[in-house]
Amino acid sequence: MAGMAESESLEVDLEAFAEAHAKGATLLDVRNPDEYEERHVPGAILIPLGELGDRLDEVPKASPLYVICARGGRSLRAAEALAGEGFDALSVAGGTIAWADSGRPVATGPEAG
Repeated sequence: MAGMAESESLEVDLEAFAEAHAKGATLLDVRNPDEYEERHVPGAILIPLGELGDRLDEVPKASPLYVICARGGRSLRAAEALAGEGFDALSVAGGTIAWADSGRPVATGPEAG
């Protein structure tokens, strides 16, 4: 059960993230490149989950570092792994799908936008 509470503490709801994003929060997208190019939160930096361990030196040292995926599963795993490496990482609950479904702006293509 302790792990469950720990995971929950690594998650932030969409509204809280939206406020942080509006203030310039750093966002790491851990989806696959094709998902990212289809649509992503403007400003999100792409490092796919499968490459995260090999690319830790590229992960921004922001505090907190917000992590997003499609719905929240991969980003929670990434936030847990990053927390284990000393990052102040928070997974965005609901992910990019919830962001887009709420009518917030999305960027397309390979650039952060």
